[in-house]
Amino acid sequence: MIAMKRTRDLTVPELTLNPTAYQEMAAIIARFATEDVEYATPIEGLYFNRRSSPTQPIHTAQWPCFALVLQGAKSLRLGDEHYRYGVGDYLVVSLDLPVVSRVTEASRGTPHLGLGMAINADRLKDVMSRVRLNRSPATSDDVRGVAVNKASADLLGASLRLLRLLDTPDDIPAMAPLIEQEILYRLLTGPVGPSLLQIAITETPSNRIASAIAWLKENYMRPLRIEELAERVAMSMSSFHHHFKAVTAMTPMQYQKRLRLHEARRLMLIERLDVGAAGYTVGYQSPSQFSREYSRLYGLPPLRDVGATREAIAAK
Repeated sequence: MIAMKRTRDLTVPELTLNPTAYQEMAAIIARFATEDVEYATPIEGLYFNRRSSPTQPIHTAQWPCFALVLQGAKSLRLGDEHYRYGVGDYLVVSLDLPVVSRVTEASRGTPHLGLGMAINADRLKDVMSRVRLNRSPATSDDVRGVAVNKASADLLGASLRLLRLLDTPDDIPAMAPLIEQEILYRLLTGPVGPSLLQIAITETPSNRIASAIAWLKENYMRPLRIEELAERVAMSMSSFHHHFKAVTAMTPMQYQKRLRLHEARRLMLIERLDVGAAGYTVGYQSPSQFSREYSRLYGLPPLRDVGATREAIAAK
């Protein structure tokens, strides 16, 4: 039997904010992000992204964030699930996840433009402590660590005001934290609220999975014993497996494998380790197993993939 990949597509309704607001946000991003790079703004945790052509799939370890597309379109893959989002759609990643993203619509005349805001766990909990939120039992969709939705007028308005601060830098220290709180409030009271709540509230299964993920990030190079990790977060083996896949769309072993391979690729590209050293550093004892699993994820053996990536970077 052939396993079918799940694809989550958005049916995009009419924009809920005057299109000129999108144009203003896109214009602000274009003024600051003048090249095809990720631009770190003077506002802590706020980033802009610009791409003038569709990209190849980019494998990355994504931290919790709120991302909004103002021009063009993107896609993201988590496990075997695909998420597609365009102008006015927003993405929320609620915990650290290995994902594959790519820009799907962009050109020199109309580049992809987007913003990303890091979600700070302490600030999120602070907002949660000051508002009354619906804490009804979560559904399977509520606990997934990735979600795409249409941005409300209130969320877009707050995002626009945050971007406008870049033109009045003296206002950033006082006003940016307040607007960030409003954005977090809009997320918590919107469709992704239940997911963020499940991750943040202590003693929920999703919160325990977040603790397991934090441990895996620090110990990905060690042999993985599922029963020990389940015990560490006070869950039964069956419950741990079920909830881990519900949150991450992959098994604990698959999650660890992605972390190892992402880090190995970084070590080869940035630190210039050779293939054998990179594989051993991230926990592989068998070079052939490392090469086989690397090829399965990235589509090429390690040496060829790293060489092709360096050539592509040098050609830009």
